[in-house]
Amino acid sequence: MPDEHRPAITCTTFELPSADGGPPVRGDVRVRQGHRPDAAIVICHGFKGFRRFGFFPNLARAAAMRGFAAVTVDFSRNGIGPDGADTFSAMHRFAEHTHTRNLDEIRRVIDVVERGALLHRPVRRIGLFGHSRGGGEAVLAAAADPRVKALVTWAAIARVDRWTPEQVATWKAGGTVQIENARTRQMMPIGPGYWRDLDANRERLDILAAAARVAVPWLIVHGDADPSVPVDEGRELFEAAGERAELLVVEGADHGFNARHPYAGATPELRVAAEATLEWFGAHLD
Repeated sequence: MPDEHRPAITCTTFELPSADGGPPVRGDVRVRQGHRPDAAIVICHGFKGFRRFGFFPNLARAAAMRGFAAVTVDFSRNGIGPDGADTFSAMHRFAEHTHTRNLDEIRRVIDVVERGALLHRPVRRIGLFGHSRGGGEAVLAAAADPRVKALVTWAAIARVDRWTPEQVATWKAGGTVQIENARTRQMMPIGPGYWRDLDANRERLDILAAAARVAVPWLIVHGDADPSVPVDEGRELFEAAGERAELLVVEGADHGFNARHPYAGATPELRVAAEATLEWFGAHLD
């Protein structure tokens, strides 16, 4: 990927007001200076992620250099405060996050991209990218929204119900489950509303069933050394998907393709994933 400090890319921050009085959806739009993109890529982070985490800004810059508008998104309940810093200062909001809220927010971002509210011109060729849980949610969104014309997922989950019996029992009793963030050492709360949302929307949140309905070109990228989401989940998605899907297994790549936060440059594994991703969108959004 290009050096993150290269000029020629403009980055504009946006906010979409919440429909329920909560925090807004925030994001960054990157475009090449002087260029009016005809295609956009919406980039979705995963669990305990955010739009400026690790490789996301550099991937967005690389996409913008290729002529796309790259839209990186912070889901409203991801726990990041309004300053966009890389520590979680809004834990009470993180406790409120749900999968269906994230899906609704992906749809809203696609809405404003399509209408031209973000890019000052309507954009009809829209690609969707998601990492980890964001990859699973991108599959669900792409299966349901015909405006998505191409899909790429990295280290995507194949199912949302990944919790222990003890955690589920805590939620059913009305309690809050605490998950440690290994990077920041913060304990991140997940309230019972998360489980109620999952349990009430199992059909909508069935990622493998959605994979079979994805009708657009889909590149599934997964590292074979991923300890967080095993590569077998990528293979499950590929087996469930139709003939328009391709699977790229990156040898030696972990969950973040061996890149770290703060970002210190692209690893060989990240370069493989990024180049394949940009080529995929280039081939299927032109």
